[in-house]
Amino acid sequence: MYEKEISRRRTFAIISHPDAGKTTLTEKLLLFGGAIQVAGAVKSNKIKKHATSDFMEIERQRGISVATSVMSFEYKDTLINLLDTPGHKDFAEDTYRTLTAVDSVILVIDSVNGVEEQTRKLMEVCRMRDTPVIVFVNKLDRDGKFPFDLVDEIEKELKISLHPLSWPINMGKEFKGVYNLYDKNLLLFTPSQKATAENTVPINDLSDKLLDEIVGERDANQLREDVELLEGVYGALDTEDYLAAKVAPVFFGSAVNNFGVKELLDTFIRIAPIPKSRETDKRVVAPTEEKFTGFIFKIHANLDPRHRDRIAFLRVCSGKFARNTFYHHTRLDKDVRFSNPYSFMAREKDVIEEAFPGDVIGLFDTGNFKIGDTLTEGEQLQFTGIPTFSPELFKELVNKDPMKTKQLEKGIRQLTDEGVAQLFTQHGGNRKIIGCVGELQFEVIQYRLLQEYGASCSFVPLAFYKACWITGDKKAIDDFVRFKQSNVMEDKDGNLVYLAQSEWFLNTERQNNPKIEFHFTSEFKTAMAK
Repeated sequence: MYEKEISRRRTFAIISHPDAGKTTLTEKLLLFGGAIQVAGAVKSNKIKKHATSDFMEIERQRGISVATSVMSFEYKDTLINLLDTPGHKDFAEDTYRTLTAVDSVILVIDSVNGVEEQTRKLMEVCRMRDTPVIVFVNKLDRDGKFPFDLVDEIEKELKISLHPLSWPINMGKEFKGVYNLYDKNLLLFTPSQKATAENTVPINDLSDKLLDEIVGERDANQLREDVELLEGVYGALDTEDYLAAKVAPVFFGSAVNNFGVKELLDTFIRIAPIPKSRETDKRVVAPTEEKFTGFIFKIHANLDPRHRDRIAFLRVCSGKFARNTFYHHTRLDKDVRFSNPYSFMAREKDVIEEAFPGDVIGLFDTGNFKIGDTLTEGEQLQFTGIPTFSPELFKELVNKDPMKTKQLEKGIRQLTDEGVAQLFTQHGGNRKIIGCVGELQFEVIQYRLLQEYGASCSFVPLAFYKACWITGDKKAIDDFVRFKQSNVMEDKDGNLVYLAQSEWFLNTERQNNPKIEFHFTSEFKTAMAK
């Protein structure tokens, strides 16, 4: 029944290390989709002109993305749901969760810097889920690493097999263009000139003398050599291998010059996966099922500062979501309905009547939702695979204004429900410890508590190494909690968490307590364990 709608949808995230050009690529894709007319000048004058996808005040001040944005647009009769993620490592948690809501990923790599730390971590998360990846090597108009060296580095560092679908002719000042191995044509580059159909030359046979005339004999011969080597090593792309996350196609280009982006997008809509089946605690849910199911992967408070609203972002997994229809909230075991569900174009919101598998919609939330919550048409099930990861920094929250205790309590509860950070409580809930992936998150919490809730706070750093969820034999856990009272907290869902002072302490406790399991994610999988 919904096959046609499902088959024309592509839901993906763009991920990268900061400054690799992710937000610029996002804007160029939106330009192709006609979703925006002018690209925001991301790099110049960050405060006045900011990227379409960066909508929080603190993002505009710093010129970075700190929250995932959702944008939907049509391109060649394909409905594209694009999730732009924060590149900054301090907001990695938001990105990890966003990856649970997409079917594939475009990974942007800076040709000058190659593989960077954040790229490795993001790739680990993709590998945990076998998410298909397309690599876009950006900034070819700058002097960077040689393409073959770069391909070797990416393969080795990210432990993934690559398959180049385009190949550059020189780089930096000598950059002349890209040969598209998939469509057998040459895309010519002239600085300051945007890539258009006019400067695409079909070249079915590389021995054609036309190639020498266009790029010069030396570069033409180099390209012939390169392509012969590439075709000998890689052959034709096996789309099934890409969909199974065994191979990652690679494109080269320059997003800021809009160069190589169309080739990436055209190939993407041809080969990228349509919405896929998803695991729940009871069974696998197929997108083609008649009945609606979906899960919340992100919550954002105060999207519109004038209205104290909270929006829960829902990924539709099966069936059709319809406005003003009652759906079952499985964790609360109650029925809820939504009169104004939204689709997004960054900050712009449009009320929608219906949504299909693959779509991401915004639901007004009065505090009913937590990340990972599931909505169904009555079936009692819970989507899995939306973990919380062990934080790396811990600070105690100190209330600076006792008169605003209520506002602080409400604010910190809502912000941690959003997944900005994790909240651990101890001794009847009086002592509150915030766990984050990075320093910048504490700044954001402090800023938002003050701006949005009128509560001022400060943070006292704590010397903890990691937070581990603990499960196992009840008596062993009771004894452990008694002996380690000052190190055992509860997370916001009431699960017991052990805060280890160091790696040595953690290893010692693991050895001394064989009946207790120590988990590095709230899903109790150790895939992200270092």
